[in-house]
Amino acid sequence: MSPVSHDIRPELVVAKFGGTSVADYASMSRCADIVLANPATRLVVVSASSGVTNLLVELTQANVNDERRLALLKQIAQIQYAILDELGRPQDVAASIDKILSRMSVLSESLELDRSKAIMDELLSTGEQCSSILFSAVIREKGTASDHFDVRQVLRTDSHFGRAEPHIEAIASLSGDLLKPLLANYVIVTQGFIGADQDGRTTTLGRGGSDYSAALLAEALCATAVEIWTDVAGIYTTDPRLAPNARPIAEISFNEAAEMATFGAKVLHPATILPAVRQKIQVFVGSSKAPEMGGTWIRHQVEDTPVFRAVALRRDQTLLNLHSLQMLHAQGFLAETFATLARHKISVDLITTSEVNVSLTLDKTGSDSSGQGLLSEPLLQELSQHCRVRVEDNLALIAIIGNRIASTAGICSRVFKVLENHNVRMICQGASPHNLCVLVSESEAAQVVNALHQNLFES
Repeated sequence: MSPVSHDIRPELVVAKFGGTSVADYASMSRCADIVLANPATRLVVVSASSGVTNLLVELTQANVNDERRLALLKQIAQIQYAILDELGRPQDVAASIDKILSRMSVLSESLELDRSKAIMDELLSTGEQCSSILFSAVIREKGTASDHFDVRQVLRTDSHFGRAEPHIEAIASLSGDLLKPLLANYVIVTQGFIGADQDGRTTTLGRGGSDYSAALLAEALCATAVEIWTDVAGIYTTDPRLAPNARPIAEISFNEAAEMATFGAKVLHPATILPAVRQKIQVFVGSSKAPEMGGTWIRHQVEDTPVFRAVALRRDQTLLNLHSLQMLHAQGFLAETFATLARHKISVDLITTSEVNVSLTLDKTGSDSSGQGLLSEPLLQELSQHCRVRVEDNLALIAIIGNRIASTAGICSRVFKVLENHNVRMICQGASPHNLCVLVSESEAAQVVNALHQNLFES
């Protein structure tokens, strides 16, 4: 069952299915039924089958020996062949899968001699290539014309392998010329997470980039809705595993959803919201395993705007402390620091300053597709040339998301009452009316989230 909002029925829907939704034949068949239930759904974006990307990432590691490499390739092939067997092994589909698996093997061998990120990106893209071919075959099996489409023909990016940036105008132009004409006669299945630079070399958008791909294509095609199908029935007031009384949210605004995605809501990739905001494309988040349960609509404007909407948690945070007497009554220190971070493609989340100290939070989930970390040795050496650097790990960022937080009296006292027995490493509030953020120890994060949820949503 496909969701229908109370708005006019969308003319073009882009549906994205995550790894668990396309994990095996039964899952793909269930998702194909969701697609076919809504005639407006003409473009489907898929992730690699569950577990495949992690296996491919392991293949890119320098310490993988030949025996382990062959075992990983066999494991990936078994996932694809299990789906092929359920389809009855159609000759054309099997030939396409075999071709990709062969290329996968060649690329993994190539990394022994050339550990370039360009080769890694092409290797990592093979999971989505396989799942798109198989999902298209499942739709055809159900009697609907469908074909797979190589997204690298239209999703143009720069050459920053591992975490490429899209070229919005080029994507719109190419999608209009090459992709849109196909949608009239076929349900097209394409790949999330991957693109290509101007020389045709495969790039990736970073881990979790399939949501972003779907939104970019929706923007390029002027779609009226993007459906993100995952393994949970929408967005909740917090992670139900941390707070048993967490409840689903029927409708939230783009601003609230962007804050939630940025600060840890696993349902959405943070960048997903950006193309949707630009074109006011509504986004639906629902469960492919239980579509009848409905989900969450994300819209430009919503009727209900409560002070407290949700509590988000983002683990694995790093606090970067910079100390320098050059800051004292001087100009330029922050400019030089941010210029250094920019050169190393580091995005800063939160910042607090004193006369001689700056503290910055960095999100390790912003690592590139290969899983390589943010704080490289060259970066730390460059920063150390003009300040003393101290790095703290094992921290978690908790964000209280809502509306009018900066202008509502009593918010801070209510929150700090919950935090009085916990060591808070950083507090940020005021830059946005939609959030209040605190940085705490990783070991205390779950307890703090549950306590905040009880106080703000259950009492």
